[in-house]
Amino acid sequence: MGERRQRRIGELLREELSALIGELKDPRVAGVTVTAVEPAPDLTIAKVYVTTWPADPARREEVLAGLEHAKGYLKHELAGRVILRRIPDLVFKWDDTFDRADRIERLISRLHGGKEQPSDES
Repeated sequence: MGERRQRRIGELLREELSALIGELKDPRVAGVTVTAVEPAPDLTIAKVYVTTWPADPARREEVLAGLEHAKGYLKHELAGRVILRRIPDLVFKWDDTFDRADRIERLISRLHGGKEQPSDES
């Protein structure tokens, strides 16, 4: 499969999974955001990257367990919503991009906060 088609399928799956996960009644997956979906070239699997907002790494295991529990339902619903010969197996992964960005931002703030700011007074 071409890289461009693979990206389009990934985006389509991301949109549909976002909607489906939002409809789930399981409190473990409340507030989950699907940040990206990376399908394999042969569409056998798709890595689904998720996070919560505000970022809460403490919920990681709970969220991933809830999504694993709903995996069969999500695949079944995807089969009815997207036209693909094969619906890939979903592999859920925690997207820690926001966690890392927040950590870097806090470090930079601490560096700037520890230095004296030059005054405009002359």
